[in-house]
Amino acid sequence: MNVGEIMTAKPVTIHQDGTLRQVLELMETYHCRHIPVLNESHQLVGIISDRDCRLALNSPYLAREHWQDDVLANRLRARTIMTPAPIVVEPDSSAEGAALLMLNHRISALPVMRSETLVGIVTTSDLLMAFMTLLRRAEALRGENIS
Repeated sequence: MNVGEIMTAKPVTIHQDGTLRQVLELMETYHCRHIPVLNESHQLVGIISDRDCRLALNSPYLAREHWQDDVLANRLRARTIMTPAPIVVEPDSSAEGAALLMLNHRISALPVMRSETLVGIVTTSDLLMAFMTLLRRAEALRGENIS
């Protein structure tokens, strides 16, 4: 199984000059916890996680009422809170290799790049869904072999 089979294609992104508030609104709207950050040339320059947002707000909460009127949320730019130059994988990388990268670096998302173009993102949730799919297939095969 490769990353291209399990990744989220065309992920939600933000420009490096976008605000923390915009990041939080995107995360809330699209129910995601990681957002790749792009520059003017649409090149990947970083990634922002929900954890990065909580640290920037100095709050364990990301509920709208905790950041909606927060001055920091309106002033902080994505480029100041992102993790720059994130570890990336290619669509034809193995899912196992991506999982090992995530485990070894203690991260929960990897942007997926084809050459210089962002084509997706693979997260721990994507890997868990793939694992569950494989388990179901194995169980179905086991059931067929018993008959």
